[in-house]
Amino acid sequence: MYRISELGALVGLSRTTLLYYEKLNLISSKRLENGYRVYSERDLQQVRLVQHLQSGGLSLAECKSCLDSKLDRSVLKFRYNELEEDIKRKQKSLALLSSLLGENSSKSWHEMLSEVAPDAHIDWLKTQGFNEKQALRIRWLSKDMNEHDKYMQDFMSVFAALESWGPNSEEDTKKAFHLLSNNPKRILEIGCGKGNSTILLERISNAEIIATDNEQSALDKLEDKIKQHNLSERVSTKCISMTELNFGTKKFDVIWAEASAYIMGIENALKKWKSLLTDDGTLVFSDLVWLTDSPSQDAIDYWKSDYPDIQTVNTRKSQIEKAGYQLQHTFTVSVQAWKNYYEPLEQRLQDVAPKMTGSQAVVDIQNEIDLYKSHLGEFGYQFFIAKRL
Repeated sequence: MYRISELGALVGLSRTTLLYYEKLNLISSKRLENGYRVYSERDLQQVRLVQHLQSGGLSLAECKSCLDSKLDRSVLKFRYNELEEDIKRKQKSLALLSSLLGENSSKSWHEMLSEVAPDAHIDWLKTQGFNEKQALRIRWLSKDMNEHDKYMQDFMSVFAALESWGPNSEEDTKKAFHLLSNNPKRILEIGCGKGNSTILLERISNAEIIATDNEQSALDKLEDKIKQHNLSERVSTKCISMTELNFGTKKFDVIWAEASAYIMGIENALKKWKSLLTDDGTLVFSDLVWLTDSPSQDAIDYWKSDYPDIQTVNTRKSQIEKAGYQLQHTFTVSVQAWKNYYEPLEQRLQDVAPKMTGSQAVVDIQNEIDLYKSHLGEFGYQFFIAKRL
């Protein structure tokens, strides 16, 4: 026979819990002459049986039902399904914690956050010690904060030697400029890279140009070109994030952003950059869009990961109008612009890939080249020329 304290010690339960078991008639005590409760060996085994049933997710009431009558399979099936779902949730939690600890890739988690909570994702990355440039690169390039430094080192090893960091052509830039309804005196170029478009804009306009980018190494290349061509009177550079442009309000006749606005989100860029324009100022930007209503699944899967906000031209038109602009012109960037970018990139990749075995950056760049070769036409860059209302 066991006193309640002895029984509790054997099964790891408190006195209060055992009294509740007794209230439910799961166990039954006897009173000694001195008033102490005592329990039998059968009560001990009954408690242990109940504990094993509870480990399967059954409530005490369901345990009692199982003990008093034949098993109710519907109850067991319900608890089985419930436990299975709980295990799945915990497996996801375990996978997330593992990736945050750096034991596994966090790429899929960052991709998901970039789609459902892009601004909160960037803010969170900043609190983890990444500056804004690093946070934006994690969002759009490496997708894995634990492997970010190695990824960016490999990425820059490929791109540092290239003149173009995105599809572009002089003909497309000239075409967009000549579609402007005003003759700009001040142009703000956002995401200028090494300045291919900057130098061209200086040549075909009479405007003062401020070229901005958050990559100082690219701006250094542009500074060399400015000095080489004696353009410092009208062209200047500034290393600054496109999300923190501190130039004041109504300062520019034209904002020029080729293949860069996507970094902070098109709708966000339309909203944030508007105040920088004069009352009749114009925003010129190019963005990756769907050129068909029925793209292939391969293209959908790729851009869902690399640019989840890719939209149709009509969707971008609606967003432009909703943000308080009048869309004046739009056209699709030429195939030549893509060749100008991808042909040198592919050659560069062939040169460096043998020395970068196992590099995820190399794998990602090659996947992008392969997609360009097989599916260009389903997607493409589109120029938008939109006047502030």
